Amino acid sequence: MSKSSGKLPAEAKRELIKKARAWSDPAYGCPPEKRPIREYIEKGVVNLDKPKGPTSHEVAAWVKQIFNVNRAGHAGSLDPGVAGLLPTLLGKATKAVPALRLSGKEYVCFLKLHRKVSEKEIRQVCREFTGPIYQMPPIVSAVKRALRVRTVYYIEVIEIEDKSVLIRVGCEAGTYIRKLCHDIGLALGCGGHMQELRRTKAGPFTEEGMVTLQDLKDAYVFWQEDGDESELRRVVRPMESAISHLPKIILRDSAIDAICSGAALAVPGIVSLDSALKKGELVGVFTMKGEAVALAKAKMDTEEILGASSGIAAIPIRVFMETGVYPRGWTKSGVKSSTLP
Repeated sequence: MSKSSGKLPAEAKRELIKKARAWSDPAYGCPPEKRPIREYIEKGVVNLDKPKGPTSHEVAAWVKQIFNVNRAGHAGSLDPGVAGLLPTLLGKATKAVPALRLSGKEYVCFLKLHRKVSEKEIRQVCREFTGPIYQMPPIVSAVKRALRVRTVYYIEVIEIEDKSVLIRVGCEAGTYIRKLCHDIGLALGCGGHMQELRRTKAGPFTEEGMVTLQDLKDAYVFWQEDGDESELRRVVRPMESAISHLPKIILRDSAIDAICSGAALAVPGIVSLDSALKKGELVGVFTMKGEAVALAKAKMDTEEILGASSGIAAIPIRVFMETGVYPRGWTKSGVKSSTLP
């Protein structure tokens, strides 16, 4: 297959802008890739290649069983007959599922037309289906049947042979590809249906580096029986990779424990931030060592944060890090109890 010419929002290049000088004490925290193996698993994500047959829920349950964790959650369901990329988060990393589930997806789809149509017509109609489109969820679906708008970022026609069309679709989460194929067939005046589907991207995850259920089982057995962590660290990625597509805010050490305790993120705690941060959007809050601290909703944009010396920059929604990992730099009265690093 040729490479996709389109890009999902998660693939947009991001740049960090430094707001303040700071250093991170090596005595506290730990770079994600160097976590002890049990913690590494509990805060891990698997870029899984789901096979045809089982439901996404069944696959997540098998992953949970393989790794002996209390929880496992997938980022966006695939029908039993659909294969492909199913990012599955483990243990404490499941808190990041909403951020990943709402990210854009890419699929390679086998569209079967009900009669032959010219290549020119096919390409023209596919172009017309990019951008915002109306969709009614199918009768059998997990959501309420109501007309809704979904964005199709790109449709790339890869190959046409007689009545068979191979397309690559990049779209907003919640887009029904089966319905898209049906509507394209109607627009062509010939009818059409989805014959086969494979997911190839989900947020920051791509087919590169995907692993199978058997890979997971083998890696876990190697560790349990031989004490070899290397394969396990290959098939499991740090949870930070699941939110790497979000705009970032980087904290100084003394601000971290307050966020872990439920405090709002104040401007003085910020070391650097995304150059295009927008008010109201979801952001990933990280330590200077690259550890995920929380998901938060931005209350200021980049320019406001850079120009401010006080105020609330973001409100945490999901906190990943436990209290006590970094030293407490605050008191209940709000007075700083330690020198900023």
